[in-house]
Amino acid sequence: MRTHYCTEVTEKNIGDTVTVAGWVNSRRDHGGIIFIDLRDKGGLVQLVCDPQDSKESLEKAETVRDEFVLIATGKVRARGEGLENPNLTTGKIEIVVSDLTIENRSKPMPFELGDEKVNEEIRLRNRFLELRTPKAYDIFKLRSKATIQVRNTLDELGFLDVETPILTKSTPEGARDYLVPSRVHPGEFYALPQSPQLFKQLLMVSGFDKYFQIAKCFRDEDLRADRQPEFTQIDIEMSFCNQEDIIKVAERLISDVFKACGKNNIPTTFTRMTYKDAMENYGSDKPDMRFDMPMVDVIDIFANSTNEIFSSIAKDKKNNRIKALRCPNGDNIFSKRQMKGFEDYVRKFGAKGLGYFQMKEDGLKGPLTKFFSEEDLEQIVKTTELEVGDVVFFGAGDKKTVWDYMGRFRLYLAEQMDIIPADAYEFLWVVDFPMFEVEDGRTKALHHPFTMPNLEKCDLDNIEDLEDIESVAYDLVLNGTELGGGSIRIHKEEIQSKVFELMGISQEEAQEKFGFLLNALQYGAPSHGGIAFGLDRLVMLLAGTDSIRDVIAFPKTQRAQCLLTDAPSAVDNEQLKELSLRIRQAQA
Repeated sequence: MRTHYCTEVTEKNIGDTVTVAGWVNSRRDHGGIIFIDLRDKGGLVQLVCDPQDSKESLEKAETVRDEFVLIATGKVRARGEGLENPNLTTGKIEIVVSDLTIENRSKPMPFELGDEKVNEEIRLRNRFLELRTPKAYDIFKLRSKATIQVRNTLDELGFLDVETPILTKSTPEGARDYLVPSRVHPGEFYALPQSPQLFKQLLMVSGFDKYFQIAKCFRDEDLRADRQPEFTQIDIEMSFCNQEDIIKVAERLISDVFKACGKNNIPTTFTRMTYKDAMENYGSDKPDMRFDMPMVDVIDIFANSTNEIFSSIAKDKKNNRIKALRCPNGDNIFSKRQMKGFEDYVRKFGAKGLGYFQMKEDGLKGPLTKFFSEEDLEQIVKTTELEVGDVVFFGAGDKKTVWDYMGRFRLYLAEQMDIIPADAYEFLWVVDFPMFEVEDGRTKALHHPFTMPNLEKCDLDNIEDLEDIESVAYDLVLNGTELGGGSIRIHKEEIQSKVFELMGISQEEAQEKFGFLLNALQYGAPSHGGIAFGLDRLVMLLAGTDSIRDVIAFPKTQRAQCLLTDAPSAVDNEQLKELSLRIRQAQA
């Protein structure tokens, strides 16, 4: 139907007859001669409909409107001096149309393509139109390049691409499962996989040695900008390996993907930081390292304070923290009113207050100075490395709450000060994660319950505090976003059973939910480990967008709805009857 894509027509084609096809980007009537900018996946080319060349084409062009689909044949000519458009790849030529076919017409558009101020609901209901924009096309072209490079690199490294089941067994892995009722087994359900975790471990037991999959995963959880109910994961597993082996593969993979996508200044090895250092210094297990501003521990100094709130918090150094955050030149950037407003920000995340000092020529100033001796004030200046013009903020309370709100506040301050370089890529490995976290008296795995505890640092039979157990787990962070994570897996049945016991999972429950894995571990399972990267997040960062929805062709809303297809939706009673289900009306 066509001889060229729009942007393939160049000065080399002057004098040639070509056929192009695409959508009307714009139409202009210049007194009997009509100009049409025709758009396809590559870009625009200008069509000229002149009655001297083809009256029939002009008559058709008079009925053409934006987003009509056209097929145009004509002769290529130079636009002429002064008529060229330097903003277009095809700006030096145009096609004089001799034959014009209106392949399809378009209703008036519900919004102008590329208008980012349009309500998101309208854009998602008409997602197929939003995807026509060059910006959207470029994002999915980038995603395609990244995906192809993933396959090429892992194939070169000897990994086997294996698909694992979508309909599987419901197992507790953190988030809620999406459940699928079975027609042939009334009252029983499949679950959609939160990850291929158990199956990739079984593939290692099967002797496959190196596995990967670009896998669809599903989690029924509350959504945000970088989270969707269904997402795509680059899943990797290998046998007879240690943490260093997996990190080496991951660094090669990420480096190759970034280079394939035009990002050439990416290091081949990435910085590392322990989980403990990340939390203590940056209040996050995924710190943004494009700027510095670490938190500093000042609990020993505040223990001397005459303020009972601070001194009582400082008595429990195991569970509490008092952290200082130095804001360089903050006294010259922020007003006192702004600094008071910062307290409102941190209160949203559980803070009970936010103290601060200003560094003046004659020393520290602020409402808290009266609670400290001159010696302690000098120690604060020394410990936080304050200079004249700086402001230092303080957060105090239980450690998890302080880490959280001070970590968020660090990012908030950096954004307010505009000190985060937009074009930088700072990779960071966070290692030595805790094995468990305890919430409301319930013990759960920080990563997942198949992660190997660091047996060189602990004895599972003699544990005083479960949160002190380290795991052999690692996350890769880019610019404050977790790209992916993994671990060395438990490959011995007795260790796996012990971990279940520490989590309060009985032998009966473990056998019911994970019996197939526990059984497999008794048949010569090799040591193994792996990592999984979020492909959507990776592309989001490569594309420089701040929402994962931009890089998914047909995304869901924050209420897990597809506005385009109106999913989820009701089904008729016959379908429910076949599945042995009955809808119970929700109570008001």
